[in-house]
Amino acid sequence: MAVSDYQLIEAWQKVLTLSNLEAGQTVTILTSMSTHPQTLLCATIAAQSKGAIVNRLDLPPVNAEKALSRDALAYLGTTPLTGNKAAIAALKASDLVLDLMTLLFSPEQHEILESGTKILLAVEPPEILVRTVPLEADRKRVKAASALIAKSKQMQITSEAGTDLRCPLGEFPAISEYGYVDEPGRWDHWPSGFTLTWPNEGGATGRIVIDKGDILLPQKKYVAEPITLTVENGYATRIDGGIDAQLLDEYMKSFNDPEGYAISHIGWGLQPRAYWSTLGLYDRENTIGMDARAFEGNFLFSLGPNNEAGGSRTTACHIDIPLRHCTVKLDGVDVVRNGKVLDGGANE
Repeated sequence: MAVSDYQLIEAWQKVLTLSNLEAGQTVTILTSMSTHPQTLLCATIAAQSKGAIVNRLDLPPVNAEKALSRDALAYLGTTPLTGNKAAIAALKASDLVLDLMTLLFSPEQHEILESGTKILLAVEPPEILVRTVPLEADRKRVKAASALIAKSKQMQITSEAGTDLRCPLGEFPAISEYGYVDEPGRWDHWPSGFTLTWPNEGGATGRIVIDKGDILLPQKKYVAEPITLTVENGYATRIDGGIDAQLLDEYMKSFNDPEGYAISHIGWGLQPRAYWSTLGLYDRENTIGMDARAFEGNFLFSLGPNNEAGGSRTTACHIDIPLRHCTVKLDGVDVVRNGKVLDGGANE
């Protein structure tokens, strides 16, 4: 269902209020050829209505000759900011950057955040943004779950489908994504609502079974038959299964980078206004699949980079895979059981 400009402006105003935007602060809206025009219009009006000084920085796309997909997360090599000192300076001079382009996993983004600039990514269609306007309750719930991860030494993930993965913890921080940026130097994504961390480098071991109905991103595909990943010393060393496994295997091999097979972030979804089924209602090029990443009770794991958490792995290959019906344990205590968030997993 289409969204009125009024609804989307109101949604932006709520998010900007939660992000502590004050009159007189500078907001730079980062855009590209793929930016949704209604999102840009309404973000601009909402920021101006808060008394902000608003700029727009439009940058041309890159990596088209390398990526196998139009999805912005399909290739994480260089970005439009790579070597672009003027653009970086403008963003560092801003109090808040509204990223309507998709700038992720880049040293330039880290440099901007370290200057104290806040960055909020928002690239889903307007109707998804309106449905998933973040709440203070989202922040409270996600922060509570992240606190559980931060004090744990191991995360174990099992499922009736055959997953049994053990991940030692402590080397990397616990991250909270709740949809707005209320602290200097904070990055977040609207929509979101999940907690995550990274296993200790080289420590993840076991087996992951991507079952029927689980989702591959950026493929934006519901798996039709199980895929089994063998995990050894922090890397997926085998990909077994039928045609879905073959498709995943060829896609990953196209990067010609063994670091793409590393187990990256791990965590679970906490957003009750996100839905597993939403991906099936959209053309693949109209969404990056944030419902799939955030729906309540999923176990979301990734393959690829860890530089978002301060690690050194910057591979261009990045795959997010939300699984249903998993049990997640922290130091032996269930926080998610068969896809249901428990009180110990920050359920309320």
